[in-house]
Amino acid sequence: MTRFGENWEKGFRDMVTEAGINAINDAGISGEEINAGFVGSMASGTLIGQEHIGALLADYMGLNPTPITRVEGACASGSLALRQGFMAVASGLYDIVVVGGVEKMTDLGTTEVSTILGGAGDQEWELFLGATFPGLYALMARRHMYEFNTTEEMLAAVAVKNHKNGAKNKYAQYQNEITMDTVLNSKMVADPLKIMDCSPITDGAAAVILAPSEMAGSFKKEPVNIVASTQASDTLALHSRETLTGLKSAQIASAIAYKQAGIAPKDIDVAEVHDCFTIAEIMAIEDLGFFKKGEGGKASLEGRTSLEGEIPINTSGGLKSCGHPVGATGVKQIAEIVWQLRGEAGKRQVKNAETGLTHNVGGSGATTVIHILQKQR
Repeated sequence: MTRFGENWEKGFRDMVTEAGINAINDAGISGEEINAGFVGSMASGTLIGQEHIGALLADYMGLNPTPITRVEGACASGSLALRQGFMAVASGLYDIVVVGGVEKMTDLGTTEVSTILGGAGDQEWELFLGATFPGLYALMARRHMYEFNTTEEMLAAVAVKNHKNGAKNKYAQYQNEITMDTVLNSKMVADPLKIMDCSPITDGAAAVILAPSEMAGSFKKEPVNIVASTQASDTLALHSRETLTGLKSAQIASAIAYKQAGIAPKDIDVAEVHDCFTIAEIMAIEDLGFFKKGEGGKASLEGRTSLEGEIPINTSGGLKSCGHPVGATGVKQIAEIVWQLRGEAGKRQVKNAETGLTHNVGGSGATTVIHILQKQR
């Protein structure tokens, strides 16, 4: 990874090259051994005016003529790139694949970035009519409060916990702890979501190297296996959903993933979930089966998702504290789980972690990608 944040001194190509070289060095391979690459980026054309980034990155990483393909799925672009790389290796088409995710977001103002991100929803029926992403997730939050007595304190507990984790992560955008009062008294964005309930605008990149399991033992670092990779879709517009209190795409993708891996939610030791807003984490831990529907807020308030809790969630600091460079987030989640399963997560290490899960969402839930990883035995 690069450090996530307002990286004024680094450009788009600088960040993804740094992350890619870090991944290559971590694996102990040379660029000549890479057969192909996939990179996730949601909006490089509108954010920095650069399209055709697959070829750009092949050039700047010294990988020509290796084929590098861009993948886009809104905020799930990174995990979709990983899934493409996973399928390419699993099919036998390639042996060694580099997967990256990158976004350079801070060169534009907040209003412009918010409009660009709004394109991940239904432009005609939501964005055009003034429904920003904080507004859409505020609707979900209000409905969750109505049906399950979820409180603003429960939402705030998610932010407090994720900042506590992010303070232990050298790559995080915000490496500071916050209090419940800080969250509750912060500026309102879309009732009930306040500024401290929202993930920030972020620059950053992350990368991983994929290879067949039987080859992995020859690499420098301890290998981690991807034992499930799934994707599901739902309606783009929120108004067409069956419910506002959960993401059907996440429920379906995770159910298939558990079946692929031959495990149950109780077998997950650590998870990185898509907390673009605090309500999103609460819905995620319910959708993933860690807690019953309606109990995610209470579980968060009780500390059951902390580093020492029954299911540690967002040990990296999540999107809220580590940051959310949208194309890079899904790959960052994978990097964090790999570090956890290797025992390399430092002060945020989960004891005896052997199985981890990542949950990456595109838009307001029209796309969800799930990966389950395990230590190679």
